[in-house]
Amino acid sequence: MNLTPNRKEHREMSTIVSRVRAAYARIEAVARPEIWIDLRPQAEVESEARAIADRVTAGEQLPLAGRLFAAKGNIDVHGLPTTAGCPSYAYEPEADAPVVARLRAAGAIVLGSTNLDQFATGLVGTRSPYGAVRNAHDPARISGGSSAGSAVAVALGIVDFALGTDTAGSGRVPAAFNGIVGLKPTRGLVPTAGVVPACASIDCVTVFARTLPEAEQALSFMASPSARDLPPLPQRAPGPWRIAVPPRDQLGELDEGWAEAYEAAVEQLRSAGAEIRTLDLTPFTEAAAMLYQGAFVAERYTAVGSFVDKAIADGAADLDATVTGIITRARDLPAHQLYTDQDHLTALRTQALSELADADALLLPTTPGHPTLAEVAADPLGANARLGRFTNSTNLFDLAAVAVPSGKVNGLPFGVMLIGPTFTDDRLARIARDLEPSVQLAVVGAHLTGQPLNPQLLSLGARLDRTTTTAPVYRLHALATTPPKPGLVHVGEGGAEIETEVWRLPAEGLGRLLAALPRPMTLGSVQLADGTSIPGFLCEPAALENAEDITTYGGWRPYLGS
Repeated sequence: MNLTPNRKEHREMSTIVSRVRAAYARIEAVARPEIWIDLRPQAEVESEARAIADRVTAGEQLPLAGRLFAAKGNIDVHGLPTTAGCPSYAYEPEADAPVVARLRAAGAIVLGSTNLDQFATGLVGTRSPYGAVRNAHDPARISGGSSAGSAVAVALGIVDFALGTDTAGSGRVPAAFNGIVGLKPTRGLVPTAGVVPACASIDCVTVFARTLPEAEQALSFMASPSARDLPPLPQRAPGPWRIAVPPRDQLGELDEGWAEAYEAAVEQLRSAGAEIRTLDLTPFTEAAAMLYQGAFVAERYTAVGSFVDKAIADGAADLDATVTGIITRARDLPAHQLYTDQDHLTALRTQALSELADADALLLPTTPGHPTLAEVAADPLGANARLGRFTNSTNLFDLAAVAVPSGKVNGLPFGVMLIGPTFTDDRLARIARDLEPSVQLAVVGAHLTGQPLNPQLLSLGARLDRTTTTAPVYRLHALATTPPKPGLVHVGEGGAEIETEVWRLPAEGLGRLLAALPRPMTLGSVQLADGTSIPGFLCEPAALENAEDITTYGGWRPYLGS
């Protein structure tokens, strides 16, 4: 039975508004106030949700309708102060930053601004007068910075995605520590207008999400493909993915179990068909050390140095001591050192790109380890420098990167990072799909290829694995649902083989699919013709009353074709 327009409108409104209410209930339940600098009033956000629902029911195309996101506190959100993690620095933006505006124009709803290492200076997530942002999985450990609050808001399921920034690794380190995805696009692909700069020449706006497809979808609305006038990339030579990895000794000291977890990621790509080759990591790690030890840190003084000097003179109490020390020391660097360092960096970049050669990506652990809050407090500069060993050079070399989860070590998330040449963002994401933990799913009806609900699978990053049949122990019935779908029921003797597609999708995506599954559909174990059993869509027996038995057709598509 088709829904009337009034019922459609009610459904859209209730769905989007209920997602907002669930997010605020989640904020209260997790009790992590340090995530946020400013949170929009719930009534205001619900009003925006109702307006978006009205636009959708009126026929407007809003691809991100009802998707919830958060923005790092150095990114302008109209109606909220931009603090960059420093209350006395706050200003009221006249408009959303372009990245925020583009997402809102597509129907996404921003909940608030998130906590960060002050002035985006740090990879730890503890350098803030709003409090240290604790890790989503272990509150005794750091969340990673500087985009700390954004990453934890995603990891704890409050928002669908969140914006961060990345100068030295701030869009990747927090992703690794919290078990989520972090996309760091090619510099300039996403506009940085309306963002308080850290080092303006190499800053990037990034996106966090729980799955790669969600992150890619958000990034597609943020990006400006013509932002840089570069010649097209050379065509890739045919063949399997070519992944570069360094010799084990060049990785340096890693936390216990991390070397084994990294090797497992290498083997996972090899098993997926990738060709693994070795490269010299030296130019990457030498350039990483230059970001803070060289003259490039002077750009941080250019960004906020005059404010910091005045705040110190005025006796401001909200400056982080570690951040203040980094910025003020940068003030006195001699100009000649910058030119020397630029020449050295150019040589290192040439060497690094030569090492990459025709490799599609460099695979690295995102960080060498995951410190506790106490360890960072005891050695703030040393701990931070170690965390940037693999990430600091990426923007200096003008490369793209994606950080993805790669299992757990001692119960905590472990993450790896793929780095590639300028504007290979899409390629890196395709390679990263081979690293995502995945599960199989058996579908027999409306989720089949070409059917109305198949886009749900595609949006979760699912890929068709194979077409087969069930074991001959099932009956198939046509249900009176919208859209039309069949019900698969296990009967044992008297059953038949039913056409089945087996899809592979991220494990987290299966949970999201289950949470949105309407009755009478259920998720259970489906036995296939080869004797194996995998998760699949089944039907509650009570829904079969008056439902036509269509088993003799052998599948949903033959029935529709009849």
